[in-house]
Amino acid sequence: MARRKKGRDVHGWLVVDKPAGITSNAVVNKVRWAFGAKKAGHAGTLDPEATGVLAVALGEATKTVPHITDALKAYRFTVKLGEATNTDDAEGEVIATSDARPSDDEIKAALKAFEGDIMQIPPKFSAVKIDGERAYKLARDGEDFEVEARPLYVDEIEMVARPDADHAVIEMVCGKGGYVRAVARDLGAALGCHGHVAELRRVWSGPFEAEEGVSLDLVEKLAQTPELDAYLRPLEQGLDDLPELKATVEGATRMRHGNPGMVLAAADVEYGDEAWASFEGKAVAVGVYKAGELHPSRVFNQ
Repeated sequence: MARRKKGRDVHGWLVVDKPAGITSNAVVNKVRWAFGAKKAGHAGTLDPEATGVLAVALGEATKTVPHITDALKAYRFTVKLGEATNTDDAEGEVIATSDARPSDDEIKAALKAFEGDIMQIPPKFSAVKIDGERAYKLARDGEDFEVEARPLYVDEIEMVARPDADHAVIEMVCGKGGYVRAVARDLGAALGCHGHVAELRRVWSGPFEAEEGVSLDLVEKLAQTPELDAYLRPLEQGLDDLPELKATVEGATRMRHGNPGMVLAAADVEYGDEAWASFEGKAVAVGVYKAGELHPSRVFNQ
């Protein structure tokens, strides 16, 4: 007999304004403990020293994680010019230096090459897998290896401040799979002066914004209390990128069992579109709309 998971059935999103100095997984574990939840996950890792939006999904909301992972995200980061590090951030060892310092106009011009659909080589100190092993583990062991370039969509990127000759503050909106550290590294290389990330903050991720997030201190303070539940966002916010269809009573029942169910037509949904169905304001399923029915790919049991 399968062992049942301990914890309570709690479903929704908690948007944490992650502090520096802690891993994303440690934040998830803290949130799961604070809610006493059976299941938790996050929608996009932040480096330990990075701050900002870490959207933590609880219970059935974990089924909507891919929709937040795929959504656009905004970052504000500071590039330290004149130094390259082996980790492409301030935590690593300096491996190259330069006295060259580009002008504001040179930085702005160089950033144009990072817009649109680009190819990016993730940092060697990253979680990408190389022949089944995490790249950061191979890097720590001193292994010699290459990381393949991966596609990345950059919607916007611009310099928003230049505090001094050694630093440039950049804001970037991009799709999934982007490494800000790689952008800083490649920008420094393009400018001929080297560069790495000195500070990094995720400003928003899909529908979730850092300024609306809760602190980890508050999570710990309110842990295991009803007051913490008040900060939980509905599961449905994780489906913001999809159109909503209203299910009939019979349709909702059928979809909850994984079968196609009747939904009310909507002007913005066409045959073959991905959408989600709701009944009395609660998500029932995500699936494909065909001839008046939603064919479920994921079913929610809230």
